Amino acid sequence: MRATAASRFSTQRHPYLMAAVVFLVLCAVNAILQPTFLRFGVAASNVAAFLPMALVAVGQTYVVLASDIDLSAGAVVSLVNVVVVSIIDGMGGTGTSMALGLVTGLALGLLCGAVNGLCVAFLRFQPIVTTFATGIVFAGFALWVLPQAGRQVPPDLYLTYAGSLLGVPTVLWILAAAIAFAALVARTRFYQALRATGGNMQAAYQTGVPVARVRLGAYTISGLFAALAALALVGETASGDPLIGGALTLSSVTAVVLGGTALRGCVGGVAGSILGAFILGLISNVIFFAQLPFEWQGLIQGLIILAALAGGVVMARGRQD
Repeated sequence: MRATAASRFSTQRHPYLMAAVVFLVLCAVNAILQPTFLRFGVAASNVAAFLPMALVAVGQTYVVLASDIDLSAGAVVSLVNVVVVSIIDGMGGTGTSMALGLVTGLALGLLCGAVNGLCVAFLRFQPIVTTFATGIVFAGFALWVLPQAGRQVPPDLYLTYAGSLLGVPTVLWILAAAIAFAALVARTRFYQALRATGGNMQAAYQTGVPVARVRLGAYTISGLFAALAALALVGETASGDPLIGGALTLSSVTAVVLGGTALRGCVGGVAGSILGAFILGLISNVIFFAQLPFEWQGLIQGLIILAALAGGVVMARGRQD
């Protein structure tokens, strides 16, 4: 009885446990294949590489918890990326231009998220179709702003991103800030309303939950974190690319599911999504350092992801039992 109760408590309250196990296994495999993997500098470098995907996954989590989905997240990343770089480079790369570019990028991400939220929550369009369509629009604007990859940001910007503050790498501060934000949101009425909306939207509405505003808030947060991911990519690449966010949309959804968040809504959380993003990054590392033949890489990556998802399904069935 105690073992059963303890198991049920752990899987119900902490749906990311399977993701944590997979993450630790992949860390062990990476440490074997890459002897320097556990060094602090290498770990910080990996965090920098995985951070954009993790940030998009954080924003996607709030949308999925409401039983919605955001297929425009990657396009928002691309649009914000090229707009920020264009503003900074177009104004001469001064401190004022950098501040204006960063603020504009965040505001643009919020605006894109709000557009999605208004269409889905208030106009009652289908989330998957709506965000797919707005993603095409945002991607089109990105290509209009910057038809091909190029432009540069001043060294101060990317050196700050690659540097450290108080002896801690900047990327770790950004990741810690995202986690702190999620922890604060989890203590709000909005988060409880979000989970209620994802659990049963009609019942939530009948009990007085402002469902439309909650869904709007979730999409706005998704847009904000997509913008943060775009800024991280600006700091990492030091240039603009209208196609840079293309792969992040489906990767973010995969990371959310790997982290134990159910696509039907209500179940899951940000911690699991961050782990899911890191799992995807570590899988790529394993494939690279294992020096697998190119024609086998996609197959192996897909099999590892399917195995991790299968483990999550087994745990979900255990929760239902």
